[in-house]
Amino acid sequence: MGPSIVLLHGIRTSATMWRAQVEALDEAGVRSRAVDLPGHGTRVGERFTLDGALDAIDAAVDGLPGPVILCGLSLGGYLALHWTAERGAGRIDGLLAAACGTTPHAAPLTGYRALADAIRRMPDQGAWLNQFMVDLFIPEPGRADVTAGGVPLDVMEDGLRAMAAVRPIAAISRIRVPILLVNGRYDHFRLEERRYLAAARARPGLPASWSQLVVVPGASHLVSLTRPDEFTRILVTAARSAADRV
Repeated sequence: MGPSIVLLHGIRTSATMWRAQVEALDEAGVRSRAVDLPGHGTRVGERFTLDGALDAIDAAVDGLPGPVILCGLSLGGYLALHWTAERGAGRIDGLLAAACGTTPHAAPLTGYRALADAIRRMPDQGAWLNQFMVDLFIPEPGRADVTAGGVPLDVMEDGLRAMAAVRPIAAISRIRVPILLVNGRYDHFRLEERRYLAAARARPGLPASWSQLVVVPGASHLVSLTRPDEFTRILVTAARSAADRV
């Protein structure tokens, strides 16, 4: 039976950000399911909570034919690591965590929350700034995919509050499936990627090939959008490797 991939988006975007990957995976014969997390996309208006996000991953994973790969980017990457450690034992066959290489607590989280609060106080809650950054850093056609599912301007506070409870490195130590860390070369969130990789490699009794880091040249934080072809190739390779292990 062929592999399946569950895709978790970043904050203030939606499942639509994965359009290019969903189309390419379908052409490659790999099933995929892109999730809208609470407060995003088709679920705008709901409050974002950590438990609600984990429940959404439960629903996405359940019933998929295996082997199953869980892939998350930024917010989705942190959630993928946390869910796999807390709920994922025996339910997935591999994990790809992208653009989540800085632990979201203490000074980094405090600074990011302060910045998010300042943006929220703008007259348009930062809508203009968000679109400006998308236009500046995301090439077409992916630029439209970022916002196609809507831009939930009020989800930042709840999302960042939830991230205070997430401990990625501790989560990694408890995960017993292959972990692939993927970051863009110019991602400002890759500060601790080597600590993440060391934690993965320190897991006892697992093959060295189950702990890998890929840095995508020329890519920024939203690596799947700034280098979609490269990211899709990484996904397809991970899916086929999982299928080979079964």
